[in-house]
Parts: sequence; structure tokens; C-alpha cells
Amino acid sequence: MLWSLFKILLFVAMVVALAFGVQALLAMSGEVIVRFSGQEMVLSPLMVLLGALLLMLALYVLFKLAGLLIAVLHFINGDDTAIGRYFERNRERKGYQALSDALVALASGDSREAASKAQKAEKYLQQPEVTTLVVAQAAEAAGDKARATEAWKTLVKHDRTRFVGVRGLMRQKLEEGDTDTAMKLAEKAFAIKPKHVEVQDVLLRLQARDENWDGARKVLTAKLKSGGLPKDVYKRREAVLSLADARAQVAKGAGDKARHEALEANRLSPELVPAAVLAARMLIESGEKKRAAKVIKAAWQKTQHPDLAAVFAEIEPDETPEARLRRFQALLKIVPGSPETKMLETELHLAAEDFPAARRALGTLYETRPTARVLSMMAAIERGEGASEAVVRGWLAKALGASRGPQWVCENCGTVHSAWVPVCTSCEAFDSLSWTEPANAAAATSALPSDMLPLLVGGPTDTPADDLPVVTPEVTHPPVAEPVNTVVDPEVVGTTRDVSEPVVIPVGEAPGNGDVPEETPSAASRN
Repeated sequence: MLWSLFKILLFVAMVVALAFGVQALLAMSGEVIVRFSGQEMVLSPLMVLLGALLLMLALYVLFKLAGLLIAVLHFINGDDTAIGRYFERNRERKGYQALSDALVALASGDSREAASKAQKAEKYLQQPEVTTLVVAQAAEAAGDKARATEAWKTLVKHDRTRFVGVRGLMRQKLEEGDTDTAMKLAEKAFAIKPKHVEVQDVLLRLQARDENWDGARKVLTAKLKSGGLPKDVYKRREAVLSLADARAQVAKGAGDKARHEALEANRLSPELVPAAVLAARMLIESGEKKRAAKVIKAAWQKTQHPDLAAVFAEIEPDETPEARLRRFQALLKIVPGSPETKMLETELHLAAEDFPAARRALGTLYETRPTARVLSMMAAIERGEGASEAVVRGWLAKALGASRGPQWVCENCGTVHSAWVPVCTSCEAFDSLSWTEPANAAAATSALPSDMLPLLVGGPTDTPADDLPVVTPEVTHPPVAEPVNTVVDPEVVGTTRDVSEPVVIPVGEAPGNGDVPEETPSAASRN
């Protein structure tokens, strides 16, 4: 709008200046005397100016006629294309001038001017591999999707520009959200240029979203061969594809295929926690317990994850808490100072009803890393050691408002997932999840209504203590397939309870020296 207004004002200014110039020439006094071959002519300044303009026009026409005359002479001498080339040169000159203007306008952001100049260049040059591409880009920049689509389709018809046309249509369909058509176009573009990085990435993302693991493997191999992917990244992503395929085979009931893919995923990337978990479970099912333990220990050395502890417990599901504590020493000694190791040892001591040992194992973790899980353990320890209800409620109140600790977070968009998946459910990025604490800690904390605080911390209330509701801190982690770790219920000897559920401590009962918290969140049974 501003540029159009500026051009109008400039035109008006030029007309006004020309009018003033003519008026000045008419008012100018004096004469110009021209003597030529004994003849003398007296001219006014205006006549001199008009004569100069006519002379320039005559010279321009003369040069054009001379060029045409030379073309005719060449034609008479046998050059059949001489006259055609003469007129084509004029068209090419105008066409390339319009094309350069279109490129300049497109680079400067003037999409309307670029589209106009591109259409003019297309009319003069009639070379779609040159002009139609600029037309398509200018139309896209101007928001004219219909014209852009027509231009991309025109480019698809020519061998030299087929890839560019298919890629342009693919990008349009992605913007429109038509991922099915975009997938087909990406496959065509990949067939034309398998080394194109953008096409590889788009096709890999779309195939992973549609769980086409075999197709994704082909694209990943092409990326490796073209040098667009480091070897270590390739192995990691190949492991992710194998793991995803193994899960699909488990869902179909193809046990042998699932086992092969799970073990292959673990071989390619031993530190990939979900792959280690699935591979270990497959080995446990086949009775290879030592091999399963080795897989878990290798993964634990890189990432201390509750799922690994849960599978390690599945190796001997019927053992007593004391026996489990002894067997877990091999896992606890690998990375003894990590927070997950301390929490795991604490849970094992809680299961064995050794509350002083649980407190020692937890150490100062409730100060240095006060997550909901750690604070819930402190509530369980205090309850088991006979602390007052106010103390237990205080720890539970802190747990309900604390961070949930490390979770599966997408590195691309920051979305938190309850369980690992190969493709982010939000941004659809492939292999973007990592086990870490979310950057936005507030978004990963347990919600606690303010009117519940007096009940938890022992504030004023008219409700008798025995009638207070049970408080359950929301320490949420994805449940494992089968509960494996248990604690002894002190009221019913020999009865076991699933500890994959959150901590539940009846706040209305008076604690005793032998009391044990009903349930504790066990790392050996949480994901």
C-alpha cells in the first residue's frame, strides 16, 4: 500500500516538474541560430529541445532498422533462422529483464511485484524450468495457493524440474495438514533424489508417525550412505526402529519376531532404556535370567531408570524383601551415588521394614533433590518410625506440591510423556524423547487445592482426626506390565500388596513403633 502511494506521488511530481519545465522554456528569451551549408535557422529553446528528442528517436529507429536489414541479408544468404533470432533476442532481453526484476522483488519481500514480473518473464521466455519456478515461489509468497499449485504441477511435467515440482507440492500438503498425500509425494521425491536431506527427514518423520518401520529403515540407511547421518546416531535410530517394530510384533502376538527385534535394538543401543527393558523381559520369559541381568546392568550404568529396577525385580518375583535387598546389591554398586540408586535402596529397605536403614540410604536427598517421590518416602519413613501425624502430613503436603523428577521429555517441543514412545505425540519428532527433568518444573508438579492444606498439616478443622480422608500424593509414573515388588502388610502376615500404586498413609491412625506405611512407591515397580 505505501509503495503504491509512493509511486503515485512520484508520478504526480514528475508531471508537475515537466509542466514547470515547459513553462520555463516558453518564458525563456533568446534564440538559437543554426548555420549549415550557407543556410541559417533561428530556433527557440523549446524547438531545440524538441529537435534533440526527435533526433534521439530517429537514431534509435535507425539502429533497429539496421539490425533488421542485417538479419534480412543473412536470411537471403541462406540462414533460415536469422529473422526469427532477431525478434527472439528482443523477447529474451525483455524476458530476462523481467526475470531479474522478479528475483529482486522476491528477495526484497515484495511478493505482488515478484508475481507480476514472473508472469511477464514467463510470457517472453517460455522456459518453464526457469520462469515457472519463480512464478510458484512468488505466488506462495503472495498467498496465492491456487496459482502456486498450478505452477508446481507444471514443473512436475518436465524432467529437469520434476523433483522441484513434487517437493513444492509436498510442502504445500504438509502446510495444509494432508499428511497422507504428503507421504506419497515424499516417497516420489525420495525415489527421484534419495540423497536430498529435507525429503529424507520429512519421509522418515511421516513413516514413523504411520508406524511404517520397514520404510523408515530404508530412509535411515539412505541417510547413512549419503553422509547425512553420523554412524552413532544411525545406530541409535536403527535401535529405536527395531524397538518400535518389536512392540508392534508383541501386539500382533509374533513372539519370535518380537524377541529378535528387541535383542537387536538392545545390541545396537545398550543404553536405550525401553530396549533394555523389553529385551530383558524376553530373556526372562525364555529362562535366560543371567543374560537378562547383564542387559539391565549395562543399561543402568548409563541411565538409572525405575523401569530397569522393575525388570531386575522380575527376575526373581517370589523372593523375600531381605533376599531381594541382597540380590539388588549388584545393581546398587554400579552407580552408588546417583539419586535413583539412593531411592531404589531406600525402597528396598522400606519393603524390608528397616526404617533407620531407609533413612540412611536416602540421606539428604529430600533437601538436594526434593521430588514428590523422595518426599513420599520421607513420609513413609516417618510413619514407620512412629512420628506424629503432623510430621507425616507435612511431608505429604510437600510431596503433593513437589516436582515429579525426571520424566520422558521431548527435546524438540518440551512435551512430557508418561511413557517412552518413538515419535513425540505433540510435534511428531522422531527419537526426540530423553529421560530428564522438564525445564518447566511447574508443569510437572502435583496439583494441591489450597483448602486441603489444613487437613494435611494439622491446621484448624472441625473434623475429628479419625474421620479425616486418606491423602494420596500423586506420584505418577507409568505402571509396569506386572507388579513385582511387594511389602509385607503388618496386619495380615503373609499377605503381599502391589507397591506400584502411590503412597497411601491413613492419617487418622496413631502410629506405633511397629507400624509400617501401607504402600510405598517402589522404583522396582515403577516406570
